[in-house]
Amino acid sequence: MIRRIILTTSVFAALLTAAGSAALASDPLAKEQVRVYNFSMNRPWHGPYYHQMYGQPLALVVPPTVSMRQTFSWGVSQNLNYPIYHQFGRSANSPGAAAPGSFRPTPTWPSHTDQFGVYYVRAPWR
Repeated sequence: MIRRIILTTSVFAALLTAAGSAALASDPLAKEQVRVYNFSMNRPWHGPYYHQMYGQPLALVVPPTVSMRQTFSWGVSQNLNYPIYHQFGRSANSPGAAAPGSFRPTPTWPSHTDQFGVYYVRAPWR
């Protein structure tokens, strides 16, 4: 009986201690956000291929906490992880990414997921 009381008390104390010390993964000076913003200012959010249904690159909006994307390749393994730099904004002045005809179509035999014309863009922060 005494062992059960001691065990219950120690478990309760451990739970209180764990609840009181929450781990925070934050960047108090926003250095990472500034670095990502500066990197994305000089580069387009899309690649050289267009999505077949739209004739333009398609932005796949992912949650704002996502920071990496993975690409897959057929044949010789080229499965790689890349950072997602660009963040979705509402300041688009015209529909589409560029003039029609400036992108390549999906190849008849695609060999990589980047060739489908879908590109990841992070959602806006609150």
